[in-house]
Amino acid sequence: MTTFDEASPSLGSHLYWAIRDGWTITTRGLVHWIRNPAVAIGGLLYPIVMVALFGLVLGSAMTVEGGGDYAEFLMPGMFAQAMANGVMATMAMISSDASRGVTDRFRTMPMSQTGVVLGRSFADMINSVLELIILLGCGLAIGWTWHGTWGAALSAVGLLLLLRFAMIWVGIYLGLFLKPEAAGAAWMVLMPITMLANTFVSPEQLPGWLAPIAEWNPLSATVAASRELFGNPGVVGGSWPADNALLLAIVWPLVAFAVFLPLCARKYRRLSR
Repeated sequence: MTTFDEASPSLGSHLYWAIRDGWTITTRGLVHWIRNPAVAIGGLLYPIVMVALFGLVLGSAMTVEGGGDYAEFLMPGMFAQAMANGVMATMAMISSDASRGVTDRFRTMPMSQTGVVLGRSFADMINSVLELIILLGCGLAIGWTWHGTWGAALSAVGLLLLLRFAMIWVGIYLGLFLKPEAAGAAWMVLMPITMLANTFVSPEQLPGWLAPIAEWNPLSATVAASRELFGNPGVVGGSWPADNALLLAIVWPLVAFAVFLPLCARKYRRLSR
Protein backbone atom coordinates (compact mmCIF):
# COMPACT_ATOMS: atom_id res chain seq x y z
CA MET A 1 0.00 0.00 0.00
CA THR A 2 1.41 3.39 -0.95
CA THR A 3 1.82 6.03 1.70
CA PHE A 4 0.61 9.60 1.74
CA ASP A 5 3.26 12.27 2.10
CA GLU A 6 1.93 14.44 4.95
CA ALA A 7 4.97 16.74 4.71
CA SER A 8 4.03 18.07 1.29
CA PRO A 9 1.13 20.53 1.42
CA SER A 10 0.99 21.30 -2.29
CA LEU A 11 -2.18 20.63 -4.23
CA GLY A 12 -0.23 18.72 -6.87
CA SER A 13 1.21 16.35 -4.27
CA HIS A 14 -2.21 15.71 -2.73
CA LEU A 15 -3.66 15.02 -6.17
CA TYR A 16 -0.79 12.70 -7.08
CA TRP A 17 -1.19 10.57 -3.96
CA ALA A 18 -4.99 10.58 -4.24
CA ILE A 19 -4.78 9.15 -7.75
CA ARG A 20 -2.01 6.71 -6.87
CA ASP A 21 -3.77 5.39 -3.76
CA GLY A 22 -7.01 5.40 -5.70
CA TRP A 23 -5.48 3.07 -8.28
CA THR A 24 -4.32 0.77 -5.47
CA ILE A 25 -7.91 0.53 -4.22
CA THR A 26 -9.06 -0.03 -7.80
CA THR A 27 -6.76 -3.01 -8.26
CA ARG A 28 -8.05 -4.37 -4.94
CA GLY A 29 -11.58 -4.28 -6.31
CA LEU A 30 -10.53 -5.95 -9.57
CA VAL A 31 -8.73 -8.71 -7.66
CA HIS A 32 -11.90 -9.33 -5.63
CA TRP A 33 -13.87 -9.78 -8.86
CA ILE A 34 -11.28 -12.21 -10.19
CA ARG A 35 -11.35 -14.23 -6.97
CA ASN A 36 -15.16 -14.13 -6.75
CA PRO A 37 -16.26 -14.38 -10.38
CA ALA A 38 -19.77 -15.54 -9.47
CA VAL A 39 -20.60 -12.10 -8.07
CA ALA A 40 -19.35 -10.27 -11.15
CA ILE A 41 -20.97 -12.73 -13.55
CA GLY A 42 -24.28 -12.50 -11.70
CA GLY A 43 -24.25 -8.74 -11.99
CA LEU A 44 -23.55 -8.96 -15.72
CA LEU A 45 -26.21 -11.61 -16.34
CA TYR A 46 -29.04 -9.55 -14.84
CA PRO A 47 -29.22 -6.96 -17.66
CA ILE A 48 -28.94 -9.76 -20.23
CA VAL A 49 -31.97 -11.47 -18.71
CA MET A 50 -33.86 -8.17 -18.69
CA VAL A 51 -33.08 -7.60 -22.37
CA ALA A 52 -34.28 -11.10 -23.24
CA LEU A 53 -37.44 -10.70 -21.15
CA PHE A 54 -38.56 -7.33 -22.45
CA GLY A 55 -37.05 -7.48 -25.93
CA LEU A 56 -37.97 -11.02 -26.94
CA VAL A 57 -40.79 -12.14 -24.64
CA LEU A 58 -42.81 -8.95 -24.08
CA GLY A 59 -41.60 -6.88 -27.02
CA SER A 60 -44.09 -8.32 -29.49
CA ALA A 61 -46.96 -6.89 -27.45
CA MET A 62 -45.49 -3.39 -27.09
CA THR A 63 -46.05 -0.42 -29.36
CA VAL A 64 -43.85 2.63 -29.82
CA GLU A 65 -45.32 6.12 -29.67
CA GLY A 66 -44.99 7.51 -33.18
CA GLY A 67 -44.12 4.09 -34.63
CA GLY A 68 -40.89 2.18 -34.95
CA ASP A 69 -39.29 -1.06 -33.85
CA TYR A 70 -39.68 -1.75 -30.13
CA ALA A 71 -36.24 -3.35 -29.79
CA GLU A 72 -34.64 -0.12 -30.99
CA PHE A 73 -36.86 1.87 -28.63
CA LEU A 74 -36.08 -0.44 -25.71
CA MET A 75 -32.30 -0.73 -25.78
CA PRO A 76 -31.35 2.87 -24.89
CA GLY A 77 -33.68 2.51 -21.91
CA MET A 78 -32.03 -0.76 -20.91
CA PHE A 79 -28.58 0.81 -21.22
CA ALA A 80 -29.55 3.68 -18.93
CA GLN A 81 -31.36 1.44 -16.46
CA ALA A 82 -28.29 -0.80 -16.15
CA MET A 83 -26.11 2.23 -15.45
CA ALA A 84 -28.54 3.47 -12.80
CA ASN A 85 -28.93 0.04 -11.21
CA GLY A 86 -25.17 -0.11 -10.74
CA VAL A 87 -25.69 2.06 -7.66
CA MET A 88 -26.81 -1.09 -5.81
CA ALA A 89 -23.49 -2.85 -6.38
CA THR A 90 -21.62 0.25 -5.20
CA MET A 91 -23.76 0.51 -2.06
CA ALA A 92 -23.34 -3.17 -1.26
CA MET A 93 -19.54 -3.09 -1.58
CA ILE A 94 -19.10 0.12 0.42
CA SER A 95 -21.48 -1.04 3.15
CA SER A 96 -19.76 -4.43 3.37
CA ASP A 97 -16.32 -2.84 3.72
CA ALA A 98 -17.58 -0.47 6.41
CA SER A 99 -19.32 -3.20 8.41
CA ARG A 100 -16.28 -5.51 8.32
CA GLY A 101 -13.90 -2.81 9.50
CA VAL A 102 -12.06 -2.52 6.19
CA THR A 103 -12.99 1.16 5.86
CA ASP A 104 -11.77 1.90 9.39
CA ARG A 105 -8.49 0.21 8.56
CA PHE A 106 -8.06 2.39 5.48
CA ARG A 107 -8.73 5.49 7.60
CA THR A 108 -5.93 4.61 10.01
CA MET A 109 -3.38 3.95 7.28
CA PRO A 110 -1.01 6.63 5.92
CA MET A 111 -2.85 7.00 2.64
CA SER A 112 -4.99 9.57 0.88
CA GLN A 113 -8.55 9.40 2.18
CA THR A 114 -9.79 10.84 -1.09
CA GLY A 115 -7.98 8.04 -2.89
CA VAL A 116 -10.10 5.41 -1.14
CA VAL A 117 -13.39 6.67 -2.58
CA LEU A 118 -11.74 7.49 -5.91
CA GLY A 119 -10.51 3.90 -6.12
CA ARG A 120 -14.02 2.59 -5.56
CA SER A 121 -15.31 4.83 -8.35
CA PHE A 122 -12.53 3.72 -10.74
CA ALA A 123 -13.27 0.04 -10.11
CA ASP A 124 -17.00 0.49 -10.61
CA MET A 125 -16.46 2.44 -13.83
CA ILE A 126 -14.32 -0.37 -15.25
CA ASN A 127 -17.07 -2.84 -14.40
CA SER A 128 -19.70 -0.53 -15.91
CA VAL A 129 -17.81 -0.21 -19.19
CA LEU A 130 -17.68 -4.00 -19.45
CA GLU A 131 -21.39 -4.26 -18.61
CA LEU A 132 -22.30 -1.67 -21.24
CA ILE A 133 -20.23 -3.45 -23.89
CA ILE A 134 -22.07 -6.70 -23.13
CA LEU A 135 -25.43 -4.94 -23.31
CA LEU A 136 -24.54 -3.34 -26.64
CA GLY A 137 -23.76 -6.82 -27.96
CA CYS A 138 -27.08 -8.14 -26.63
CA GLY A 139 -28.90 -5.29 -28.31
CA LEU A 140 -27.26 -6.03 -31.65
CA ALA A 141 -28.21 -9.68 -31.22
CA ILE A 142 -31.95 -8.90 -30.87
CA GLY A 143 -32.05 -6.47 -33.78
CA TRP A 144 -31.12 -3.12 -32.25
CA THR A 145 -28.74 -0.81 -34.08
CA TRP A 146 -27.90 2.86 -34.27
CA HIS A 147 -28.66 4.98 -37.33
CA GLY A 148 -26.55 8.07 -36.74
CA THR A 149 -22.84 8.71 -36.99
CA TRP A 150 -20.14 7.05 -34.94
CA GLY A 151 -19.59 10.36 -33.19
CA ALA A 152 -23.24 10.56 -32.14
CA ALA A 153 -23.22 6.94 -30.96
CA LEU A 154 -20.06 7.50 -28.90
CA SER A 155 -21.66 10.63 -27.43
CA ALA A 156 -24.63 8.51 -26.33
CA VAL A 157 -22.26 6.03 -24.70
CA GLY A 158 -20.54 8.95 -22.97
CA LEU A 159 -23.86 10.15 -21.55
CA LEU A 160 -24.62 6.67 -20.24
CA LEU A 161 -21.24 6.44 -18.52
CA LEU A 162 -21.68 9.96 -17.13
CA LEU A 163 -24.92 8.79 -15.52
CA ARG A 164 -23.13 5.78 -14.04
CA PHE A 165 -20.28 7.92 -12.72
CA ALA A 166 -22.75 10.19 -10.94
CA MET A 167 -24.63 7.21 -9.49
CA ILE A 168 -21.38 5.79 -8.12
CA TRP A 169 -21.09 8.75 -5.74
CA VAL A 170 -24.72 8.37 -4.72
CA GLY A 171 -23.98 4.71 -3.99
CA ILE A 172 -20.82 5.49 -2.02
CA TYR A 173 -22.64 8.01 0.16
CA LEU A 174 -25.59 5.72 0.85
CA GLY A 175 -23.28 2.75 1.41
CA LEU A 176 -21.49 4.65 4.18
CA PHE A 177 -24.84 5.07 5.92
CA LEU A 178 -26.53 1.72 5.36
CA LYS A 179 -25.85 -1.66 6.88
CA PRO A 180 -25.29 -4.51 4.38
CA GLU A 181 -28.83 -5.85 4.89
CA ALA A 182 -30.38 -2.48 4.11
CA ALA A 183 -28.07 -1.94 1.13
CA GLY A 184 -29.07 -5.33 -0.26
CA ALA A 185 -32.75 -4.40 -0.05
CA ALA A 186 -32.27 -1.04 -1.78
CA TRP A 187 -33.52 -2.50 -5.07
CA MET A 188 -37.08 -2.26 -3.71
CA VAL A 189 -36.74 1.53 -3.74
CA LEU A 190 -34.58 1.86 -6.84
CA MET A 191 -36.62 -0.40 -9.12
CA PRO A 192 -39.78 1.78 -9.12
CA ILE A 193 -37.62 4.85 -9.83
CA THR A 194 -36.01 3.23 -12.88
CA MET A 195 -39.34 1.85 -14.07
CA LEU A 196 -41.21 5.15 -13.66
CA ALA A 197 -39.41 6.73 -16.57
CA ASN A 198 -39.44 6.51 -20.36
CA THR A 199 -37.42 3.28 -20.16
CA PHE A 200 -40.06 0.85 -21.44
CA VAL A 201 -42.88 3.09 -22.68
CA SER A 202 -43.23 6.75 -23.63
CA PRO A 203 -44.55 9.04 -20.88
CA GLU A 204 -47.44 9.91 -23.22
CA GLN A 205 -48.74 6.35 -22.73
CA LEU A 206 -48.80 6.66 -18.93
CA PRO A 207 -51.74 7.97 -16.88
CA GLY A 208 -51.93 11.76 -16.90
CA TRP A 209 -50.67 12.24 -13.35
CA LEU A 210 -47.71 9.91 -13.87
CA ALA A 211 -46.49 11.37 -17.17
CA PRO A 212 -44.91 14.55 -15.69
CA ILE A 213 -43.14 12.48 -13.02
CA ALA A 214 -41.69 10.20 -15.68
CA GLU A 215 -40.67 13.14 -17.89
CA TRP A 216 -38.76 14.86 -15.07
CA ASN A 217 -37.11 11.65 -13.88
CA PRO A 218 -33.34 12.20 -14.40
CA LEU A 219 -33.13 8.73 -15.95
CA SER A 220 -35.61 9.79 -18.64
CA ALA A 221 -33.29 12.56 -19.78
CA THR A 222 -30.42 10.15 -20.40
CA VAL A 223 -32.72 7.66 -22.13
CA ALA A 224 -34.28 10.30 -24.41
CA ALA A 225 -30.92 11.84 -25.27
CA SER A 226 -29.45 8.40 -26.03
CA ARG A 227 -32.35 7.54 -28.31
CA GLU A 228 -31.86 10.79 -30.17
CA LEU A 229 -28.11 10.29 -30.57
CA PHE A 230 -28.49 6.64 -31.56
CA GLY A 231 -31.22 7.61 -34.04
CA ASN A 232 -33.69 5.21 -32.42
CA PRO A 233 -37.49 5.67 -32.33
CA GLY A 234 -39.29 7.19 -29.38
CA VAL A 235 -37.90 10.73 -29.61
CA VAL A 236 -40.91 12.93 -28.86
CA GLY A 237 -41.34 16.55 -27.86
CA GLY A 238 -44.06 18.77 -26.53
CA SER A 239 -42.75 19.37 -23.01
CA TRP A 240 -39.70 21.23 -21.71
CA PRO A 241 -37.85 18.14 -20.40
CA ALA A 242 -38.54 16.25 -23.63
CA ASP A 243 -37.34 19.15 -25.80
CA ASN A 244 -34.21 19.63 -23.69
CA ALA A 245 -33.31 16.01 -22.96
CA LEU A 246 -29.68 16.38 -24.07
CA LEU A 247 -29.14 19.34 -21.76
CA LEU A 248 -30.76 17.58 -18.81
CA ALA A 249 -28.79 14.39 -19.51
CA ILE A 250 -25.65 16.41 -18.80
CA VAL A 251 -26.97 18.65 -16.03
CA TRP A 252 -28.63 15.98 -13.83
CA PRO A 253 -25.48 13.81 -13.45
CA LEU A 254 -23.24 16.84 -12.92
CA VAL A 255 -25.55 18.12 -10.19
CA ALA A 256 -25.58 14.70 -8.51
CA PHE A 257 -21.79 14.54 -8.73
CA ALA A 258 -21.36 18.07 -7.35
CA VAL A 259 -23.66 17.29 -4.42
CA PHE A 260 -22.55 13.80 -3.46
CA LEU A 261 -18.78 14.00 -4.00
CA PRO A 262 -18.20 16.45 -1.11
CA LEU A 263 -20.80 14.60 0.97
CA CYS A 264 -18.89 11.34 0.44
CA ALA A 265 -15.58 12.92 1.44
CA ARG A 266 -17.14 14.51 4.52
CA LYS A 267 -18.93 11.34 5.59
CA TYR A 268 -15.81 9.24 5.08
CA ARG A 269 -13.69 11.56 7.21
CA ARG A 270 -16.29 11.52 10.01
CA LEU A 271 -17.24 7.87 9.70
CA SER A 272 -17.71 6.14 13.04
CA ARG A 273 -19.05 2.59 13.27
